[in-house]
Order: sequence, then C-alpha cells, then structure tokens
Amino acid sequence: MIASMRAYPSSDSTAGCLVTGATGLVGNNVVRLLVDRNQSVRVLVRPGQTQDTTGPARQGVGGGAFTALPVEAVAAALHDEAAIQRAVDGVRFVVHSAGMVHVGWRHLAEMRHINVEGTRVVARAARRAGARLIHVSSVDALGLRGDGEPADEETPTGGMLECPYVVTKREAEAAVLAEVEQGLDAVIVNPVYMIGPWDWKPSSGRMLLEVGAGRGLFAPPGSNDFVDVRDVAQGILSAMTRGQTGRRYILGGQPLSYLDAWRIFARVSGRMQPLGIAPWPFVHVAGWCGDLAGLLSHRELQVNSAATGMSMLPHNFSCVRAEAELGYTRRSFEAAAQDAWDWFVGRGYVRALRPRTALAR
Repeated sequence: MIASMRAYPSSDSTAGCLVTGATGLVGNNVVRLLVDRNQSVRVLVRPGQTQDTTGPARQGVGGGAFTALPVEAVAAALHDEAAIQRAVDGVRFVVHSAGMVHVGWRHLAEMRHINVEGTRVVARAARRAGARLIHVSSVDALGLRGDGEPADEETPTGGMLECPYVVTKREAEAAVLAEVEQGLDAVIVNPVYMIGPWDWKPSSGRMLLEVGAGRGLFAPPGSNDFVDVRDVAQGILSAMTRGQTGRRYILGGQPLSYLDAWRIFARVSGRMQPLGIAPWPFVHVAGWCGDLAGLLSHRELQVNSAATGMSMLPHNFSCVRAEAELGYTRRSFEAAAQDAWDWFVGRGYVRALRPRTALAR
C-alpha cells in the first residue's frame, strides 16, 4: 500500500523532460507533443542508434526521428546506472516508455533485463534526481474480469495469459511502486491498443498493414480497446501535472471486436471487408502450428499460441478514472486509423488503393 498519493502542482510546467523509448510509437508522439508546446526535451537513445532516419523500416529507419526537432539526445543503455543517472539529472519529468514488446513464450530473461531491471534503474535515478516519473505500462499488466465487463485499475490480476510480456510488465510496475515507497514521485499509465503516426518499426500498426495488404479475411474472435496514440500522448502529459503519486490510470479507447476493427482497417485502406470471425479451433491450431514452426526455425514467430490466445480474450477496460482525474479524452478510432494509414502510405510502407466505397457500408 502506498503511504500517500499527491498530485503535482498544476502551476508547474512540463519543461525539462527526459523521454526513454523516444523512437517508439508512444515516445515519438510524446516528444513531438512536448516540442509543439515549446517544452525542452531530452531523449534517451541506445548507444550507436542513429537519429538521421526517415524512410521505411526495411531501409534501416529510426522513425524519422528527431533530426528536425530541437531535442537533446543522450546515448545510454538502460542497464547502465551511471549513464541513466546522468541522463535524468537536471530534468523535472521522466517519461519511461522504453521496453521490449513481444507476445510469445520466449525471451523471458531478456524481457526481465529490459522491462523490469531497466525500469528499476530509471525509477531509482528519477528518485535520486527528484524528478517525477510517468511510467508507461500496459493494460496487459492488469487483470480481466470473469464476467466480461470492462476491467479497471483495481481489478485483481488474472484472466491474462501469463506470457513473458504480461509477467514482466506487471513486475515493472511493482519495481516502480517499490521506489514510490522509498520516496519516488511516480504515476503509472496503462494504454490500450494504440495506432497512429510515427509507428516506424511498425509495432501495433502491423495489424492495419496486414489488413491493408489483403491478409485480413478472418478476424480473431476476441475484442480489444483501440485508441489513437496521440490521445495517449496527451494523457501522459496530463498525468505529469494531474496524476496522483502511486496511482494507475488506464488510457483507454473504443471497445471493438477484432472483426469490427478490421472492418475499419479495410475501409481506410480500400481493401475488401473481412469475411467473418475465424473459428476458435482454427485460431488454436494456427497458434500451435506457429509454435511448431518456431521450434523448427529456432526462433519464435509472430503467430504463436501466446499471441493467438491473447487474440481470443475480451480485452476491454474502463478509463473512467483517467477521464475524471486527468481530463482524458479520445477521438474517433476510424479517424485514427485513417491518419495511421495515410502516414504509412506517405512514407512508402504501403501503396495507396482507391477506396472501395461500395464495400465501406
């Protein structure tokens, strides 16, 4: 139990912010929002990572990242405590969005090293520097309700597949809260499924690209909450000044079945609408086949039994707390999907197609 919770005084600005994971989907959008507001920004990049990166990922991109932006780049590995402390010293806020994302059964040790121990190093450095930490977690660190109703920040853990990503995101939150007990001023935000511009890798936008490439005939049988990453970035900035210390905030979105989400993806990309929902046995078999192929190839594929298992869950959450305490709002998800698609098209990830207006209804 956290001994006290406090909101950061609203009179304080967001000047002097370090963003980890700054070339990722969330971090990139946070940096750009801060710069748009004329705030000073320091970004943490991996040693040897280039910033002069503007093209598609297959050409070795880093997001177009920050060559045209007035930011200070600091190279440091998350496990290097001295380097991280130097990066944190002198800033008032730290947005920690760096992490390893992979839904599968492998890489537990690597994920613990990055997601848990890296978070512990950043949190400890923020406490020593007297900086406020906004830890970007995931709703996957929370629990799901057995009755199918949206879960919230206080829902007991359970219902998720206990794969390494879920386990390490939960352990990372525990590491932050342990530092809060030692005096760290930290807020945790838990975003849902995000989509939007600056997804250069791409990460969650891969689902949109798959449907836009015509490979979205049958959707998984589960559901999720979908949100524009720019709304999440705004929620993170609101958490800087309005979030209570030691408190979680779900940054939620529009609840949709995967079938309905894929229908939106098909509309914005001009592709044929999905034919329906994949039968549960088929999804299970696809996951098992992915596991077998991974064993034979000695690497875990994106399609595996953990990923397919997650795709069958009712993955829905309430963001009432964030709306009430942070003033969190979100735009139409179809508009978000259109903007994400336009961003991918404009940067050569995919070719634009003429919209199939007859199929869009």
